[in-house]
Order: sequence, then structure tokens, then C-alpha cells
Amino acid sequence: MRRTRNLKGFTLIELLVAMLVFSLLAIAGYRGLQSVLDTRNHLDAETRKYQDLGQFFSRLEGQFAQASRRPAHLRDGREQSAFVGLASEASGLQHVMFTRGGGVDAAGGWVAPQRVGYRLRNHAVELLRWDRLDQAPNAEPKVDVVLQGVREFELRYLSLSMVWEKQWAGSSINMPLPKAVEVSLLLDSGEKIMRVMDLP
Repeated sequence: MRRTRNLKGFTLIELLVAMLVFSLLAIAGYRGLQSVLDTRNHLDAETRKYQDLGQFFSRLEGQFAQASRRPAHLRDGREQSAFVGLASEASGLQHVMFTRGGGVDAAGGWVAPQRVGYRLRNHAVELLRWDRLDQAPNAEPKVDVVLQGVREFELRYLSLSMVWEKQWAGSSINMPLPKAVEVSLLLDSGEKIMRVMDLP
């Protein structure tokens, strides 16, 4: 007589249940991995943002520290005081323009005095640099974006009588430098950052 062997295997229901469990584990794992990647991308973006802010404030503070009392000649021949800060977006969205004194750079070379300015345009703070302190009739500044994602860029100026002024644009070319400048940024993300920088 032949003996029938008891063959055991997976039923269709058991296979379907196993596939369902595997699918749920795969979905949970994918969601967990995606959450980790999203968190990492957010942290990377925040790190880049604060690095950019640190570089911007460091550059601005360094240039304010080199502010000079030497007036400059504009393209039309008019003389302008050494430091001019505007309260509105007049004059081509210009916020501040000043003379940066010369000196020796990191490589040991001589850097001539230069006219520089900062303005806000299209949600970006731009640095304007003229090749010469006294501008030729066709002189145009070199424009570099130094900080992006900025909704507002406001400046206030501390007078010699210790009063904060919204602008620093007198009629006299011999107007002194402010004692300090308060820089206020409102970022597109809604954060507001404020720094006070001394002038020489």
C-alpha cells in the first residue's frame, strides 16, 4: 500500500496576509526615511541661512568700521558728503552710501578709498561698489547680491547727541559720520534680526 504524504504549504490567504504586512512595513519605513530626509533638508537650509546672515553682517560691520570722512564727487560733478543714509526708496532704492577708507589688504597690497552702498531690491540686499571715489560721468557701480530672502532692510543712525535718526543726509558736505548704525532685517521667513554697529 502507498502511503500518502502530508504536504504542507502556504495558503493563498496566508500569502496575502504576509504581503499586506510587508507592504505596511515598507510604507512605514519609507515615511520614516522621508521624515528624516525632510528634517535634514530643513536643518541644512537653516544652517545656510544663518551662515549667509553671519557673512553679511560681518562684511557690513567691516565696511562700516572703515568709513571715512572724505566726501565724493557724483557723476554730475556735485559733491556728496562722506556718509548718506536715506529713509525712503528714493534715488534708485538706495538705502546707504558711504566712503570706505583705503588701507592694506590681507595680501599686503594697497586698497584705495572706495565709494560703496547698500540697497534692497527684489527681496535681496545688494552691495554697490564704484571703481573710483570720484565718479566719472559714465560711471556705473558693480552690483553684487550679498543676501537673499529679505523683505525689509531698515537702517537708523545714532547722532552725536545720542538720538536715533531715520536718515543721515544733510545739506553740508562736511556732515560728520554717525556714531553707530542700527541694521534691521525682516526675512521672507518672518524672522526679524537687528544689529548695532559702531563707526569710527
